[in-house]
Amino acid sequence: MDLFTADANDAFKPLAERLRPTSLDDYVGQKHVLGPDQPLRQAIERDQIHSMIFWGPPGVGKTTLARLLAHSTASRFEPLSAVQAGVKDIKAAAERAQQAAVEGKRTLLFVDEVHRFNKAQQDAFLPYVEDGTFVFVGATTENPSFELNAALLSRARVYPLKSLEDDDMAALLKQAQVADTKVGQLAIAEDAQLPLFRLADGDARRLYNLVELAADLYADDPAGLTAERLGQMTQGQTRRFDKGGDAFYDQISALHKSVRGSSPDGALYWLCRMLDGGCDPFYIARRLVRMASEDIGNADPRALTIAMDAWQVQERLGTPEGELALAHACVYLACAPKSNAVYLAFNRMMEVVRSDPSREVPVHLRNAPTGLMKDLGYGAAYRYAHDEPHAYAAGERYLPEELGDERFYQPVDRGLEKKIAEKLVFLRQLDADAQNKED
Repeated sequence: MDLFTADANDAFKPLAERLRPTSLDDYVGQKHVLGPDQPLRQAIERDQIHSMIFWGPPGVGKTTLARLLAHSTASRFEPLSAVQAGVKDIKAAAERAQQAAVEGKRTLLFVDEVHRFNKAQQDAFLPYVEDGTFVFVGATTENPSFELNAALLSRARVYPLKSLEDDDMAALLKQAQVADTKVGQLAIAEDAQLPLFRLADGDARRLYNLVELAADLYADDPAGLTAERLGQMTQGQTRRFDKGGDAFYDQISALHKSVRGSSPDGALYWLCRMLDGGCDPFYIARRLVRMASEDIGNADPRALTIAMDAWQVQERLGTPEGELALAHACVYLACAPKSNAVYLAFNRMMEVVRSDPSREVPVHLRNAPTGLMKDLGYGAAYRYAHDEPHAYAAGERYLPEELGDERFYQPVDRGLEKKIAEKLVFLRQLDADAQNKED
């Protein structure tokens, strides 16, 4: 049976499966890789396909495009799922491809969720890719740079695929209305179409699932699918959000950089995107605390308190009160004066501590709870700061002598750190005056 030939079971397949396009002309989206002048389109038209990786979010057409590649180039389509397959299955697929080659047929081996294969399993593809046993096509939702072996990546070209846009969604909806009788009977109110696309969130499979459900419920009702009915039908559903995946880390990166860049609107947008996608509010609370120390620090020490308070509100009250407190903290952090002086000083000092020998505590800084320790001079020359002018023991040393006079903490000229900087300049002048008196 041909790959695209319908069978008796088609009626029981999901709409998304029934409506898979059978030619590149019917394929919707990804014009940046399939446009007339794009290398992939040219390779298909010249029948010179190569090993490749399709990288993109779910539902953007990775599997469909792989099938169309095989169909357009008269190649055998050999699918493998990294969720179920192992090295034994890879070898078996290679044997079938070798047999097909004897019969003059080229094989396209498609590996879905290829990032789920471990290093040894990924290495198993290499000899067959090298000798041309099959054309390797992998699909992944994860960043290939992190999830795939360098050896496999060097033998395949990566094509990033993008979430579908509203125009793409409209085209898919029109296709469904023409191709499926029941969907064609479904009236979709004008005020429901855009919310429908937003719920699909760039995912063709999700769009088809929503439309199929709506057709089952409302195809025979003249009112059809309204915005109100769509809301009832999808109550509790969230947008696409892959915890631990690229989308997750991209969005928390955008939130952090918006705070650092003093953009309250940007920070609030990415906060809401993450919450709307189902992100754990406690993860966001922990990251806000990090931002308060890393990017604001002593420029406004209240930022850390506010971030911790928001975390506590989330812990005690839950949703939605806790989420509002997170928004409160997020906006405050974005608007606060910025300083990474503590962050830089901490990192520099950690480098020194890790690379330097374990220095002895200067004798004058040691406690002397026993007579022996007092006899050894522990704490003998220590000066109690509160008994000194300005509550500061001018000229006293607190670092190990070997570290000299290097200043690790350099406050910035913003917020409270501006006053801290002025105070440190004053204290260092007292140190200089004390040294001059000794000389």
